Amino acid sequence: MQDTYKTIESPAEGYITEKKSKFISFIFPVKTAEEVKEIVDEHRKKYYDARHVCWAYMLGSGREEYRSNDDGEPSGTAGRPILGQINSYELTDVLILVIRYFGGTLLGTSGLIKAYKEAAEDAIKNAEIVEKTIDETFFIHFEYLLLNDVMRILKQFENVSWEQDFNESCTMKLSIRKSEFQRLHDNLSQIYGVKIEKEQEKSI
Repeated sequence: MQDTYKTIESPAEGYITEKKSKFISFIFPVKTAEEVKEIVDEHRKKYYDARHVCWAYMLGSGREEYRSNDDGEPSGTAGRPILGQINSYELTDVLILVIRYFGGTLLGTSGLIKAYKEAAEDAIKNAEIVEKTIDETFFIHFEYLLLNDVMRILKQFENVSWEQDFNESCTMKLSIRKSEFQRLHDNLSQIYGVKIEKEQEKSI
């Protein structure tokens, strides 16, 4: 079961020139389309004198949500090559922006594709790529007398983390790698008196 994905922890920049056109690239870690919009709008204002602000993003651990924008460049010559680099490096939860200052010489379709691809790649190469796990989160409820039994099971799993609330009875919020979730779930469910719930609207 695939339960990891690649992303970046912090922003990075890249830069190339092609026939006097300058291409300034940025890569950002993002979680939502709203974040993407804010960053794009902010850079449009900051680089108001640039000819084009082109971008692409990919979201979700399954890499299922993505979009690209040519911002006035010929269709498919900017946003798609940027997205292609995100795919080449198998990244997600990232936004790449490439800002172009026109140098006076037309680059043609192939020249534009090459320039946007290289600018996007330069930003990626300057970023620190990290691998993260896809986790399942759930709650367990039990009486205090069962705490030792629960902890004995939790200590058998390297990739589990938890928050706890031990007021009147015991509630724990558990997170574990998706590939190990079922085994942990089955082990805990064998303890009589442990109630298991999927993630709920409850803060600990």
